[in-house]
Amino acid sequence: MEILDKLGIKPNNEQLYQMALTHTSFANENNLESYERLEYLGDAVLELIISEYLYKSTSFEEGIMTKMRSHYVCEDALYEYSLRTGLNEYLLLGHGEMESGGKYRKAIVADIFEAFIGALYLDCGIEKVKKFIHDNVITLIENKEIDFFEDYKSKLQELAQTDKRSLKYLVINEEGPAHDKTFTVEVKIDDIVYGVGKAHSKKEAEQLAAHDALKKSVN
Repeated sequence: MEILDKLGIKPNNEQLYQMALTHTSFANENNLESYERLEYLGDAVLELIISEYLYKSTSFEEGIMTKMRSHYVCEDALYEYSLRTGLNEYLLLGHGEMESGGKYRKAIVADIFEAFIGALYLDCGIEKVKKFIHDNVITLIENKEIDFFEDYKSKLQELAQTDKRSLKYLVINEEGPAHDKTFTVEVKIDDIVYGVGKAHSKKEAEQLAAHDALKKSVN
């Protein structure tokens, strides 16, 4: 599998990873097993490794560590990890789910990250999973490359106002049925595109576009 090559994983059982990327809609259409059981396992493995990391790297009391862990394994966080590793591009979706933008649906994209961890744990063991989580989660936390508590639009607005620059968001594409659209939004600063976001609501797409812009130089 191409995604395994990209992530530097040498599988013993490639079918596990295929299952980790198989949504129920595709599984039902093709009489296969979906990622749901692997997601259950991966959720527990991820919590364990993040818990161990917080225990060993901080001296915080139990309550604070619990709150921190909840932020690092919440749906928004899992969605971010999954997008950064590119797992969503290899999702196997049924026809309807594919047409309605399932590759960018937050719940699905977040779920496959945990399912992938479950597959990696069964295939290669806990030490390989620890390395994967270190490279794709803990490094982001330590480098402060991600912050799930910020309002990215507000932060970008503050930066733009500091230099008295114009800021606007534009919906450049809408896909899917009326009840389940996927919006693509770009954010412009002084009429230059700085970021693009894609999500199932305009608000979330704007936040993702602002996040994208903040990763670039806007000063």
